[in-house]
Amino acid sequence: MKSALCSRFFILLPWILIVIIMLDVDPRRPAPQLTSRPYFSPHTVGCRGSRVPLRRSSLGRDAAEKRNESRPPLQPEPRLPTIYAITPTYSRPVQKAELTRLANTFRQVAQLHWILVEDRATRSELVSSFLARAGLPNTHLHVPTPRRYKRPWLPRATEQRNAGLAWLRQRHQHQSAQPGVLFFADDDNTYSLELFQEVVARPPLGDRGGWGSEGRIPF
Repeated sequence: MKSALCSRFFILLPWILIVIIMLDVDPRRPAPQLTSRPYFSPHTVGCRGSRVPLRRSSLGRDAAEKRNESRPPLQPEPRLPTIYAITPTYSRPVQKAELTRLANTFRQVAQLHWILVEDRATRSELVSSFLARAGLPNTHLHVPTPRRYKRPWLPRATEQRNAGLAWLRQRHQHQSAQPGVLFFADDDNTYSLELFQEVVARPPLGDRGGWGSEGRIPF
């Protein structure tokens, strides 16, 4: 008799629990809203169990402001000095090939102005068209070398270098002093890009052959 009652009780127990749960659930009650910070509580427990609202500390903000105030403002990067490259040239079969090699190097140098001086009475069409397509800031000059200076034992391209220097003096005589570097680049030479970094970093000195080093003369 007892076993029969126990078996009936265990059979009816699940159904009784289901009925109790259905009666306890109210479908008209709204669901609880989820907060944006489910793992953060804006309260802390006091000494007697009371909940005390948390206050955001201004210590971190004040420290960040002081750190920003102590940091010096960023200074603008200094402007690179202009490199003026004076190149004497004369007509010959390999002239355009050597000028092309030199232009390919100059195009990779920032702030470079190319002063190309021809050894002739007028500008040649070959050099004029070449400079028009070179993609470089340039100045095209020309001055012939007197016949009496065309001797094997005399320095070459002196007249052309002097013409480039005269153009620089004339250009900057009415302007404020600006940082610049003068560089004589022969068209039959090959130059490394590291050379131009050294040229900009060097102190203002010059070399006049056997006369030794001298200070730079402003244009």
